[in-house]
Amino acid sequence: MTAVAEPQGTAGCDADRGASGTWPTPRRHDASLGTGPLRPPGPGDPPQLWLVDADDTREGDLALLDAAERAQAAELRLPAARRAYLAGHAALRRLLGRYTATPPARVRLGHEACPLCGGPHGRPRPVTGALHFSLSRADGLTLLAFAAVPVGVDLEAVPRASAVPALSRRLHPAEQAELASLPPSDRPRALTRAWVRKEALLKGLGTGLARPLDRDYVGTGTGPPPSPLPGWTLHDVPCPRGLLAAVAPASREA
Repeated sequence: MTAVAEPQGTAGCDADRGASGTWPTPRRHDASLGTGPLRPPGPGDPPQLWLVDADDTREGDLALLDAAERAQAAELRLPAARRAYLAGHAALRRLLGRYTATPPARVRLGHEACPLCGGPHGRPRPVTGALHFSLSRADGLTLLAFAAVPVGVDLEAVPRASAVPALSRRLHPAEQAELASLPPSDRPRALTRAWVRKEALLKGLGTGLARPLDRDYVGTGTGPPPSPLPGWTLHDVPCPRGLLAAVAPASREA
């Protein structure tokens, strides 16, 4: 979602946190965590979630990235966006390295085949090993998910109210009706709640936005999200800075 974000306070996602479908708070990734091995999530385990702040950029981050990642970082014109990219992708490699007992700079990343066209741009995944991951960035934060099954995650800032009409037209008809029934002041947050659920699901599927956003109903309310597709579940994720997030793990290897 690229619309201008509404200014937010510091309360985070606590307003949504009481819902039974909400995931535990992601663990913060920073320099104090060390470099020792981590037990990766196994079959049947929930995804492990990590939150990375752009201020956690460390010396040597750039050297961990591959040529494609360095080129993408160089294309980011805003220093804040570049810092967030470097911190997030370096943390991804450090965590994958700890999960797989591999030096971070030697972690090789690739993509599975797209489920729609067969092209090499489906879900990102380490070239070796059975671990799946997903990554999303917003407002200087990166949310990472790791699982033994395909998984998607999305993190978004709440857009300004003026952006809601255009964005809501891309949602499922039932979600559009739900938004229309709300007071205007509640619509931006409800829209974003549906949006992060949809993008998390589409990332998990490996289709991205090539699968229309209006195809799957995920709801806009604060209660547990429905399961829009067989074999997938959705969970809202607590996050700081007024951001909203969701994670979508497959119920089995796909």
